[in-house]
Amino acid sequence: MTAEDYLNGQIILVDKPLKWSSFQAVNKLKYALINNIGLPKKFKIGHAGTLDPLATGLLIVCTGKFTKIISEIQGQAKEYTGTFYIGATTPSYDLETEIDQEYPISHINEALIHKTVKQFLGEIDQKPPIFSAIKKDGVRLYEHARAGETIEIASRKTTIHEFEITRIALPEIDFRVVCSKGTYIRSLAYDFGKAMRSGSHLTALRRTKIGDYDVINATNITLFEQNIIDKL
Repeated sequence: MTAEDYLNGQIILVDKPLKWSSFQAVNKLKYALINNIGLPKKFKIGHAGTLDPLATGLLIVCTGKFTKIISEIQGQAKEYTGTFYIGATTPSYDLETEIDQEYPISHINEALIHKTVKQFLGEIDQKPPIFSAIKKDGVRLYEHARAGETIEIASRKTTIHEFEITRIALPEIDFRVVCSKGTYIRSLAYDFGKAMRSGSHLTALRRTKIGDYDVINATNITLFEQNIIDKL
């Protein structure tokens, strides 16, 4: 692949590592291309949908003219797999923050879990986590949260197309979800626990698909950089 190819437009499927931000992943690719095949420092590059640092999986990176279709890609349905931890909540709804409250789980069985899944299929109302990058009054919600401020968050309409439980080993439940743009799986974890008269938070998350793009076709960032060097 030449510098001209990337300037004309390429789609790079990346398997984002754990604890990397989406911004870090894009920057790593950007400077690999600048330093090794001579792309200009201000060439166009961006990703189609943020993944939290504690999530892994498919990150779609567009270069050159293909950055114009980022919004189109972002609008497609997304598939995730992961794990809910039942019986405890955290302020961030995941492992970014410590457990703040514990709940009973002795009443929870497979029948209740599968019955609860049905409540979340189709269009639902969902509140984004307070620890999110959404802005309110010009300030990101996580900044309000870290300052200890109480903020009223409006709910949003989102759609869960598929919701499958793949493993039950309480307090852990593994799942697969196909959902619309703007769905927060952390909020789904929290709401799922609440619907079972308990608590829940997300302990693992992996994005596996965006539309027809699949993580099985994604590249490891380090290997991507090495392949560029090897072809010089």
